[in-house]
Amino acid sequence: MKPFLNLPSSWSFLIIFMPLFGSIIWALFGKSLMKLGGDRDGKRVVAWGATGLVLAGFVVALDFALQLNVMRQAKESFDPITIFQWISLQSVNIPFELRLDSLSLTMTLVVTGIGGMIHWYAAGYMWEEREYARFFTYLNLFIAFMLLLVLGNNLAMLFIGWEGVGVCSYLLIGFWYKDHANAKAANKAFIANRVGDFGLTLGLFYLVYLIGGQAASLGIESTRWLSYDVIFQANVLEALSHFPKEIMIVSLLLFVGAMGKSAQFPLYVWLPDAMAGPTPVSALIHAATMVTSGVVLLNRMAPIFLMSPVTMSVVAGVGAITALLGALIAFGQTDIKKVLAYSTVSQLGYMFIACGVGVFSAGIFHVVTHAFFKALLFLTAGSVIYAMAHNQDMRNYGGLFKKIPITAILMTIGFLALIGTPFAFAGFWSKEAILGPAVNDVSYTLLLTNIGDYKLTVGALAGWIGFLAAFCTAFYMTRQMFLTFMGKPRWTSIEPAHHAHHHAAEALPVPAHDEHAFFMSDAEVEAFTVPEPEHHDLDSTHEPKEVPASMWLPLSILALFSTGPIWMVAYNSHFVDKWLTGSYEEHHGAIGHNALITISFLVFGGGLLAGYLVYKKGLPEKEGWDLSKWNPVRRSAMNQFSIDAVATDGTSTLGNHLGKVLAWIDVNIVDGLVNLVGVIAKAIGSLLKMPQNKGMVRHYAILMHLGAAAMIVLAAWKLGVFN
Repeated sequence: MKPFLNLPSSWSFLIIFMPLFGSIIWALFGKSLMKLGGDRDGKRVVAWGATGLVLAGFVVALDFALQLNVMRQAKESFDPITIFQWISLQSVNIPFELRLDSLSLTMTLVVTGIGGMIHWYAAGYMWEEREYARFFTYLNLFIAFMLLLVLGNNLAMLFIGWEGVGVCSYLLIGFWYKDHANAKAANKAFIANRVGDFGLTLGLFYLVYLIGGQAASLGIESTRWLSYDVIFQANVLEALSHFPKEIMIVSLLLFVGAMGKSAQFPLYVWLPDAMAGPTPVSALIHAATMVTSGVVLLNRMAPIFLMSPVTMSVVAGVGAITALLGALIAFGQTDIKKVLAYSTVSQLGYMFIACGVGVFSAGIFHVVTHAFFKALLFLTAGSVIYAMAHNQDMRNYGGLFKKIPITAILMTIGFLALIGTPFAFAGFWSKEAILGPAVNDVSYTLLLTNIGDYKLTVGALAGWIGFLAAFCTAFYMTRQMFLTFMGKPRWTSIEPAHHAHHHAAEALPVPAHDEHAFFMSDAEVEAFTVPEPEHHDLDSTHEPKEVPASMWLPLSILALFSTGPIWMVAYNSHFVDKWLTGSYEEHHGAIGHNALITISFLVFGGGLLAGYLVYKKGLPEKEGWDLSKWNPVRRSAMNQFSIDAVATDGTSTLGNHLGKVLAWIDVNIVDGLVNLVGVIAKAIGSLLKMPQNKGMVRHYAILMHLGAAAMIVLAAWKLGVFN
């Protein structure tokens, strides 16, 4: 396919500018547009305007990607594009410069393409929302910051985009901010990400310090210390390789930043709570944008990470723990969105395993396929929730295949892609690209032991854990599908008495003294708010209805790209490797390709069969509403094995103790020093005051004579009279 626009590279700023422009317009004039055109037509202008600007960015990015493909055949590439001089602080000048390479354009296509589909879906899903313009303001701004992160050509732009998506995620997760749970979830996401961002900041500063120390000898201008095309020059990397300990520290700090954004153990705790936001937000954060930022960072800084086997081992090990832990916790969830949230945590672990064993391109391959099928799963989950009166508990579902067949078929496609259905669906090919090199890893991570001729490295162990997590994925996703769509309807046994209770709860006002309820304790909020009923408005009179075409049409596009043929060709032709790296490296090892395919079949089939046998008859009694009948392990999984509680309580306790220490320092040291300055000033003033005794002339005369004598002695000493 040839470029169809042939836009000059200087126009690449449009990709970022268009959603940013939309965000500004909806923020300033969104409500006015809805009043001017009427609520219905005004919402259409906002929704399709916001969606159109994102999809227009996709068209522009696609043209540049096609141009780059043609250029690479001639062994050419885009030069960095400086749009304007951005930040100027004394000797530090940072340009607003963009990078059109295979990594940035791949991620741009994912962000704008999947993001556009989510905007399209949100137009219908959020139709009844009064703050319609505010929602699309945040959504467009989120896309703009994510594009800044992936398209920027220097570390400063990456950092600003990184922090921007963090702020936007806070706004979107807490969109319904008058709900205390939503406000708490937004705060939790923001705070947890600050932990990771602190590591990222230290890592970036340390890296710039190391490069700055070599700048003079390497002839690097101070304005270019932060630019990727300078950092990754062969002579710069050669100079940095002489500082192995420092590079290990830098890479570990950068990895801490990636852990926060990409929800790796133990910083994953914010991601499941992000489900408090509207479903399109869940899909946007979990599928194509924010949570993949860490994987993008690892890929972008790959030359730095590859210098440290210790860091690579840590990346692979943490990825394996995250993949398995997310899968195990998903077994204990009854909220349909929470299951998918922990699935995202688990899938992000696979991406980190790929980066840890040096197949960075496979990590991006899984980012792309995962973006399609996970967006599909989240949005079809939203359609189920829409059909079930916004009830999210799968224990109230059952028998929905006959009621909402379009949603059921589309969700089945996403399900088959996620569990890695051999050959036919996307997830199989991207997982194979990761797990094959992982179990055969001998080059990038530390050696643990030899088992005969087989070298068990940290990366290889991570690969085997990845297969175990894949079995768990097939099992818990089969559970979700059967509890949702198969068996007998379970909501028909719910008494209709809950309606009045629910409406009464909605009618209660939020406390006037703290409209946002951000700083209120749970007890204070409960004093003003009646808890929502357990089953919301769902009861035996409810009749599930299929979502309108405006919502399932974009899902059909996502479903198409979740199937296997496109990705099978990409895998077998090694297109992803060649596109992202310019070459293909064959990964040979003790475990051959046919053996790996066999293992994949066994893992997939075993998980699917186990799920079928347990859930074919519907909801087991031991997983019903009486938690005392639950298996203790599953009950523990429901509570995240207490990891969230320990992290939250531990952070709170640490914060309290730290606050007390800081208070003591403030009172006894800071205030003490300030008071000491006052005491010294007062003492000096008292000494100087003494000669001014009641204004008596003889005292002034004595002081004048003493001063004159001192000046004479000083002059004589300077002239050497005393030598």
